[in-house]
Amino acid sequence: MARKSGDIKVVCQNRKAHHDFDILETIEAGMVLEGTEVKSLREGRANLKDSYAKIKKGEAFLYGMHISPYPHASYNNHDPERVRKLLLHKREILRLGSRTREKGYSLVPLKVYFRKGKAKVELALAKGKKAYDKRETIKRKEETRQLERLRKKYHIR
Repeated sequence: MARKSGDIKVVCQNRKAHHDFDILETIEAGMVLEGTEVKSLREGRANLKDSYAKIKKGEAFLYGMHISPYPHASYNNHDPERVRKLLLHKREILRLGSRTREKGYSLVPLKVYFRKGKAKVELALAKGKKAYDKRETIKRKEETRQLERLRKKYHIR
């Protein structure tokens, strides 16, 4: 079955980001990649754990993203942990740069995916959670889960 031109194929996600940060807004950015990196991404060999984005000198960069070396490549394989440039509009870079200079805000990648054959990364402007915030979130989730169990048990809508 052929895919539509607008379909999204998710390569990897950063699930821990939703636990560690309050997500304020998300933005889609392109990535500057080498050929072997694209082939490795298509096989799903990437990891966003402990990765982050920074704005430096009017350009956006992604740090700490691991893309495994492509196994069928010869001598010219890529460095798995290299810094990758992100493609954003100038106005977006300026806005995100000013927001990340504020205390407690950072740019966190949420997922890497392919859209219309192009590799994209979803960045989130996020504020770090404190330990007590995390406990509160877990407590709320546990309460809603328990309520759902009771509703299911007693057939309440």
